[in-house]
Amino acid sequence: MDLKTSLGVSASGLRAQSLRMRVIAENLANADSVSRTPGGDPYRRRMPSFKSEVDRSTGATGVTVASVESDRSDFRRVYKPGSPAADAAGYVKMPNVNSLVESADMKAAQRSYEANLSAIEAAKGLTMRTIDLLK
Repeated sequence: MDLKTSLGVSASGLRAQSLRMRVIAENLANADSVSRTPGGDPYRRRMPSFKSEVDRSTGATGVTVASVESDRSDFRRVYKPGSPAADAAGYVKMPNVNSLVESADMKAAQRSYEANLSAIEAAKGLTMRTIDLLK
């Protein structure tokens, strides 16, 4: 694999993990967001999905974001009869965001992002050594 190909693969990983971290940050930011209307649905967790993609010109396989979909799991219900978002029974629907899960996903995305950066740095270092040898 040549330098351009390896950089392209790592760059596709950086883009994918960057989007993943943005979606996770959005989920965390909205973990306590409730509906503005009584009994309405609150923020629904979003999840990115990825797919591999072959670059026909180089034959390398990178990664792209296939879609960002809403998590269809149930909302939590919390008894808060005084809340403007409460339904007739006094329950407020809370987002289906689990902060612990999101934090773990963020750490995994961060590590993957860093691994792609390390691969780019390694390719750059090898290129610089090759240039030094040719001098």
